[in-house]
Amino acid sequence: MALVGIRNLHKTYQRGPEKVDVLHGIDLDIEQGDFVALMGPSGSGKTTLLNLIGGLDTPTAGEIEVGGTRIDRLGSGQLAHWRSNNVGFVFQFYNLMPTLSAQKNVELPLLLTNLSAAQRRRNAEIALQLVGLADRGRHRPAELSGGQQQRVAIARAIVSDPTLLICDEPTGDLDRHSAEEILGLLQELNRTHGKTVVMVTHDPKAAEYATHILHLDKGHLVESVAPA
Repeated sequence: MALVGIRNLHKTYQRGPEKVDVLHGIDLDIEQGDFVALMGPSGSGKTTLLNLIGGLDTPTAGEIEVGGTRIDRLGSGQLAHWRSNNVGFVFQFYNLMPTLSAQKNVELPLLLTNLSAAQRRRNAEIALQLVGLADRGRHRPAELSGGQQQRVAIARAIVSDPTLLICDEPTGDLDRHSAEEILGLLQELNRTHGKTVVMVTHDPKAAEYATHILHLDKGHLVESVAPA
């Protein structure tokens, strides 16, 4: 059974008097343990599809099932609870709190849980160790390189042990060397720790780290290929 099952998915936005159709009847299955790269020109619907899979947005029509839950049927409060338990998010610009240490940034998702302060700290330390930053827990974002900040963001994304990692241009703000380190880390989380990864990218070299590459164009899924 697929981890993510999408059927006849449509998304339309109202912009003033005009309706803008972004996705047109998408059908898609993503298996547990896949590493999927979503590619396509600007405006093709990549980020919209990513946000729908991650429960950050809701469809106009169609079905989205993730891990046996029909998330298109959930209200906003239910969806927030579902996201906190099932999805980790990694964004292009890290979205770290500048006044907090790396460890405190990683702990943020755990503030919504019943874990004690000591357990939150321990879980954050484990996540930072997994991304290779065990010795940087007390550093604030300004004291870290861009690649290190993205590693902190990934640690924050995995600290709740989600099944699904949603990554929107995770290397878009990094130099090539740092980008390759981050992509290697995502690949390791996928292969070694069983995380299912769905990543939007414009970079063909980044897409090569995935197990499947999906191409969107004008809201349609036009091609699915395996990397060379």
